[in-house]
Amino acid sequence: MTDLWPRLEPLLASAERPARYLNHEFGCVYKPEADFRFCMMYPDTYELGQANQALRILVNVVNAVDGMVAERAFLPAAEFCDTMRAEGLPLFSIESCAPVAEFDAIGITLSHELVATNVLEALDLAGIPLHAQDRGEDDLFVIGGGPCSYNPEPYAPFFDIFNIGEGEEALPECLQAIRRLRAEGACRADILRAIARMDGFYVPSLYRWRDEEQAQQAGSWIEPVEEGLPTHIQKRVFEGFAESPGWEPCIVPFTEVVQDRLNVEVLRGCARGCRFCQAGMMYRPVRERSADNIVNSVVCGLAQTGYDEVSLTSLSSTDHSQIADVLTRLNKQFQGKGVRISVPSQRLDSFGVDMAGLVAGQKKGGLTFAPEAGTQRLRDVINKQVTEDDLFGAVDAAFGAGWRRCKLYFMIGLPTETDDDIKGIASLVQRAYDRAKKAVPVEQRGNIRMSVSCALFVPKA
Repeated sequence: MTDLWPRLEPLLASAERPARYLNHEFGCVYKPEADFRFCMMYPDTYELGQANQALRILVNVVNAVDGMVAERAFLPAAEFCDTMRAEGLPLFSIESCAPVAEFDAIGITLSHELVATNVLEALDLAGIPLHAQDRGEDDLFVIGGGPCSYNPEPYAPFFDIFNIGEGEEALPECLQAIRRLRAEGACRADILRAIARMDGFYVPSLYRWRDEEQAQQAGSWIEPVEEGLPTHIQKRVFEGFAESPGWEPCIVPFTEVVQDRLNVEVLRGCARGCRFCQAGMMYRPVRERSADNIVNSVVCGLAQTGYDEVSLTSLSSTDHSQIADVLTRLNKQFQGKGVRISVPSQRLDSFGVDMAGLVAGQKKGGLTFAPEAGTQRLRDVINKQVTEDDLFGAVDAAFGAGWRRCKLYFMIGLPTETDDDIKGIASLVQRAYDRAKKAVPVEQRGNIRMSVSCALFVPKA
């Protein structure tokens, strides 16, 4: 592998944040003896990508395989991309500062639609042919995954392979197949055929589009170009999630990143079934780690990283069947030690407020609740199983227990929405604010703050 550090180092003085491009962070893995090299790339800046849990998980599972190494790469800031192009410096990995194009495979997580152009920028900066059909026998394999891979066709011309679903088991299997087949002398086309026959993988070059009439008859817009390939791609599910340890090695960055804390995933999937929620559909079925697993993971993770804050992450952490036990034990474990525990998602009821109280202790900042729609009719349409009484009960409990700030999340542009639904948001917020004022002593009512966020509904295919 080419070492680009001698060419990179003189350019760092002109970079906006040089720490984005430095290696040897605490927790990095180096395996120079590995004969198969994989690069996991997040198509955005280091501050956003390094905080991504999927990147950490997938780097760890590949590094756990003998003879294989996973390194990380991020899209440089726009100003540094210009500098690199002017100097003829290609996109590089963090750990070994090697050209991404020299790896055997690259994985790109498609976390949201707006990274699409970033993916093309990264491939171009790396010197990798943009279109899969233009890549030759000596080029690396470009693998896509993440939420947007569930609707892969907009990205299909640029990827060799899509991992549909969860990658803890699927990604190592894919890379091991590439490694083995290359060692056996297989050509690129035969390797792609082998991957296409594996569960949870879509190889766009081996499928073609049907016309509208054929698609309606078959129930699918695509069909394989040869026999033996699956006509429908089933997502991969990591069945061993519940038994897997919540703590896994993580990198402590040199520079500040978003959500700069220890993250322990307590629950995967969501039983709520809100129709607008892409993640709630993608990560089914619901699986949860045990209370012992979570507590031990938090204790171990904080000790090994030096963080003083931990987030118990999931789509709905307060829906964990043992969340009260977990929070009680963690509060007892870290009492007086300056450790902050956060739960990023709260149920919109008094139980959610009780759990927030276990987290906050005496430090009551703000609470966030998500009614999503202003009227019960529209909440029923989107299957948001929350009533006005739930919201008012949560507000009464929160402000009665000492909270003075609250944020309410809504969406606009939902299917079947009318002007009355929009007006309902203002009405609901006003009534919630009135309930909050009644729940606190008269002399404290001037301290009450209730903010409202209205996001646009974005349909997901």
